[in-house]
Amino acid sequence: MCIQLHLCLCVYVWIGISVSEDLGCRRGEFSRKHYGSVELLISSDADGAIQRAGRFRVENGSSGENTDYTPGTWHRTDVHLENPEYHTRWYFKYFLGKVHQNYIGTDAEKNPFFLSVVLSDQNNQRVPQYHAILWRKTGTQKICLPYSPTKTLSVKSILSAMSLDKFEKSPREIFHPEIQKDLLVLEEQEGSVNFKFGILYAKDGQLTDDEMFSNEMGSESFQRFLRLLGDTVTLKGWTGYRGGLDTKNDTTGIFSIYTVFQGHEIMFHVSTMLPYSRENKQQVERKRHIGNDIVTIVFQEGEESSPAFKPSMIRSHFTHIFALVRYNKQNDSYRLKIFSEESVPLFGPPLPSPPVFTNHQEFRDFLLVKLINGEKATLETPTFSQKRQRTLDMLIRSLYQDLMPDLHKVNNMLNRRSFSDVLPESPKSTRKKEEARQAEFVRLGQALKLKTTVKGDATANLATTSFCKKEPWESQSFCSNFPHEVVCADSWGQSLLVSTDAGILLIDDGQPSVQVFDKTLQVKQMHVLETLDLLIARTDKGKDSRLLVFRLSAVQKDIETKQIIRSKYDCRENKLERTKGCHLYAINTHHGSELRIVVAIRNKLLLVTKKYNPCNSLTSSSLLSSSESPVEEFQYIREICLSDPPVVMTLVDGPTGDSDNMICVAYRHQFDLVNESTGESYRLHHVETNKVNFVAAIDVYEDGEAGLLLCYNYVCQYRKVHPFNGGSPLIQPSAYDFHFSWNQVPYAVVCAFPYILAFTTDSIEIRLVVNGNLVHTAVVPELQLVASKSDIYFKATAAVSGSCDSSSKEMSSSCSPQTPTAYEMPESPLSSLEGEVPCKNLYKIPLSNLVGRSIERPLKSPLAPKVITTTVSSGTPSLPVTHSLSLSRMEIKEIASRTRKELLGLLDEPIPKTETSQKQKKAPRRQSDPKQGAVRSTSSDRIISSSFESCSEGRHPSTSSDPDTLANREESSPSSCPFQPISLYDEDIIDLK
Repeated sequence: MCIQLHLCLCVYVWIGISVSEDLGCRRGEFSRKHYGSVELLISSDADGAIQRAGRFRVENGSSGENTDYTPGTWHRTDVHLENPEYHTRWYFKYFLGKVHQNYIGTDAEKNPFFLSVVLSDQNNQRVPQYHAILWRKTGTQKICLPYSPTKTLSVKSILSAMSLDKFEKSPREIFHPEIQKDLLVLEEQEGSVNFKFGILYAKDGQLTDDEMFSNEMGSESFQRFLRLLGDTVTLKGWTGYRGGLDTKNDTTGIFSIYTVFQGHEIMFHVSTMLPYSRENKQQVERKRHIGNDIVTIVFQEGEESSPAFKPSMIRSHFTHIFALVRYNKQNDSYRLKIFSEESVPLFGPPLPSPPVFTNHQEFRDFLLVKLINGEKATLETPTFSQKRQRTLDMLIRSLYQDLMPDLHKVNNMLNRRSFSDVLPESPKSTRKKEEARQAEFVRLGQALKLKTTVKGDATANLATTSFCKKEPWESQSFCSNFPHEVVCADSWGQSLLVSTDAGILLIDDGQPSVQVFDKTLQVKQMHVLETLDLLIARTDKGKDSRLLVFRLSAVQKDIETKQIIRSKYDCRENKLERTKGCHLYAINTHHGSELRIVVAIRNKLLLVTKKYNPCNSLTSSSLLSSSESPVEEFQYIREICLSDPPVVMTLVDGPTGDSDNMICVAYRHQFDLVNESTGESYRLHHVETNKVNFVAAIDVYEDGEAGLLLCYNYVCQYRKVHPFNGGSPLIQPSAYDFHFSWNQVPYAVVCAFPYILAFTTDSIEIRLVVNGNLVHTAVVPELQLVASKSDIYFKATAAVSGSCDSSSKEMSSSCSPQTPTAYEMPESPLSSLEGEVPCKNLYKIPLSNLVGRSIERPLKSPLAPKVITTTVSSGTPSLPVTHSLSLSRMEIKEIASRTRKELLGLLDEPIPKTETSQKQKKAPRRQSDPKQGAVRSTSSDRIISSSFESCSEGRHPSTSSDPDTLANREESSPSSCPFQPISLYDEDIIDLK
């Protein structure tokens, strides 16, 4: 998936436009400049003769940033590992060591496939979900499906959700416990957990790879750089990840550089540490390792004016990414430049401008994240993806042939359980036999999980190192114990205007809510336009629905004077004509010179505009009489007929605004573009599925050219609308088009560069806009998106009290998830433990945190003329968080040796399950308890005990990637953030203590 986009934030200032509103409407602008540009790089020898040439994307920091940008002070919020293994390795995380179902079948093209399904508690948040993985030769597809105690889920419905409806052979269940090992091998084809990077030392003036590889020793600055990256280890007898180096006979050198970064083991192939030969000018032994690394760091000496390194200087068909590092002694800083082969998809983080780092530790983190993301992106190029697809196809076909004899046995239960419910009740006659099979299934899975962890190929401890990092999606408590049902809302300055079952309320942080309209006015959709001093609302439903327009200044005056609360009957003068019976409306995002409203009344579109002068400020508008209705300022333009009523509607601005504005509508199985001036419609995208759940069509603009993010089902697809030609858009496949899939069907999607957030009923899935790569998944029970024009507001339940840990014996009991036990049965937070007071709170994610810039917030709130500060609300208490450090491989082996017999079921006197359960209920695990043995921190993690304790005591619960379970979650108040740094791996399956 080669993505050629970059969404950048461009702030345009109109007189009278609040910063928050302008930020919200301009965040759909993006450009590819921040990720560099593709250039033809040519290298020549000392005589000027051309040696090699190649096309590379060159990243040297964006020139479009502010000139006063301080070197090295970029925002840490933009530095993320993309597609982290602790979010993507589902089989190891959710399936292995648990009772789950595996199916085998062939599709209509006679290609075999495997399906794995498990019912699991989503990150111990009492959110039961089905996790399903479809293994095919083209890759794996992973989706989450909601659990319902009243509705059983069939294999056919799961495959249908994955767009697989036709089969050559119906899927049948596999009962062999050994299938877990084979499926784990299939998952490992996604890529290695550990990495090897090359480091090439180049002196000033060296222009060929022979000269660079022939350097015997590095300078003092080069040695400092190596010490910054990692630790010097002795290769002979080394038991960690070796990256292809010899650890027995010293044939690849005596020492090397090694580190662990966010759970990934990294071995560096350093040119000056690899064997040197005076007779061999090409240094084949050094090139054999560094030339076969996908990513290579080039440390170049010399001044900026000296000849710079070019990738074409290196003769390698395997290396796709070069990171050029220069050290400046004068200001003790590092400068970074990235070269990526043209076919490598875009990957982050983007370089700051200028790409100079004065903080060495931050430079190390940035560089390692960039290199890891770059190697993952390279694996998606045709060179590597085709090899991976052939390997995956061969493994799946081989496994299918091995299982075929068992599938045709007459007495096999497979024939009776094909297309059966995923969670059936076991027949009484076979219950004991089934329980024994499940016990063996779990035992083998847990042994395999332990073996993989000890081997160093596990993903169970990857999210345990950077626990003090504040993530940009960290939420703040906005309103605690909000008792009303939210219908819709929009931000108004620092406040929130909310339509509820009790009427329209104005809510501000730390102040009591104010009633604006009573409950007779049922608002289903609203927009607050501070620039235009307007409030637009769609009220009622069915034939009685109308579009109403109010002056914000008049509404604010009513609030300040505390006049009578308006009712439905007081708004008769605010109705727009011809809008009776409307079920949907949309406005243009960039209303710089003209506000356009498209109202959908069944299959008719009504175009209404409002002209205004952008020089008119809100102050001058507020001088108008509050009784003056703005209805007369709107003008009816035309009516457009469609074939069906639209489900989703978005306005797309043309480059000139003269007869080239478009309307994107979604209905039936398609997205269409409708010309506002002529009413002609053009097919934008056709959905090739039986059932379509339209989510959104988000208008974005790349360098002024329109594009659309089309969201439906699990898919988010970008379609570029090429420059308009005579009012007609050129809609055709483009190299800029791309798509990616969500793990769960969202009901709303919010775009906030560099992120795109998908909201489901119980989670927020966060990805990058430029490539669709997953960054984080935050579990938020009973989630409801409220508003997202500027800051993102959502409603969710408070953290559920009580321990949510599940022991290995509880999860692997003979009672299968096919028939959930009382412990495993899903618990709604509204009907949870006795003594709890269920409540829902409003939370806010500041948009300024997501976009990574410092935004000056509006000073005036509609509720009171006061200065609003940006400090975190005091209503959110600090909760002590227990963190665990990454365990080294030797420590895992040490611990595993003491527990292996118990985990493998080989103890002569196993501990009774009831006693174990009681002990675990009475004494919840504390991973950082010093009595259980101090866990040493490797120097590569750069963690000391004092900083660990300070972070544990003062850390605010967030949606960060910290995997540790809150030891005292029951002490959290209802206003605490719902994003808990809970366990991302079912660590209780293998209790290493």
